[in-house]
Amino acid sequence: MAPTQVPMSKRFEGRSVLVTGAGTGFGAEIAVRAAQEGARVVGVHYRNSMEGAKRTVERVQATGSSALLLQADISDWNQVRAMAERSFAEIETVDTLVNNVGDVAREQMSWRDVTEASINHVIDVDVKGTMFCIHEFGTRMLEQGHGNIVNIGSTVVVRGSARAPQYAAAKYALIGLTKSYAHAFAPTVRINTFAPGFIETEATLGREDWKSGRAEELRSMTPMNHIPGPAEIAGAALFLATDDANHITGAYMLADGGFNMVGA
Repeated sequence: MAPTQVPMSKRFEGRSVLVTGAGTGFGAEIAVRAAQEGARVVGVHYRNSMEGAKRTVERVQATGSSALLLQADISDWNQVRAMAERSFAEIETVDTLVNNVGDVAREQMSWRDVTEASINHVIDVDVKGTMFCIHEFGTRMLEQGHGNIVNIGSTVVVRGSARAPQYAAAKYALIGLTKSYAHAFAPTVRINTFAPGFIETEATLGREDWKSGRAEELRSMTPMNHIPGPAEIAGAALFLATDDANHITGAYMLADGGFNMVGA
């Protein structure tokens, strides 16, 4: 007998949700999930992945939601400011911002390969870019009288990264940004960090180390014995922006199948 399918909740009925880096991977699935849960408008941001972003827009519209396509390099404060101004002008109210954009220095396989250019790029995107987005969208949320911001972090802050120290440093900084702006914007705007563990995105599945045994190794080290695809945990990321989480701000929430269980 097939398991009963549980109807999807409508936690974002009538609300607007904007997701950065929604052209591919986790960001695309968060955007689509928000639409499936009733968001009236979903902002789909991209930098270079125009074709991917258009596909995300089509998937959002297929649910009955409206979509706003946005292009910006978030490491440029002026472009972020312009994106925020356009978003609030066209959507009128932005209820939730999901800061998904982040560079993991995926091409770097060892700390020995680190370059100053890579350090600068990761800090510019992951730290400065996220800060620009929090600052510009959060300021406008304060003016409108409500809002939620979810920053997509990483479990790398639990263990560090011998492979890419600059990525670990950037994600540690993200926690500082989350707590600082959570203090600054309370009680009007809540800000939290959602930290997924390993996710089998298309980019991850294409990595040589993943195809040559890394996936099986990590799966065996995960109590849930599973590495999820991005759609599987998109709903968990959005939880922090729901009414059920209305007393949570400045928090860091793990979703890694128990891989980094403290004391395990």
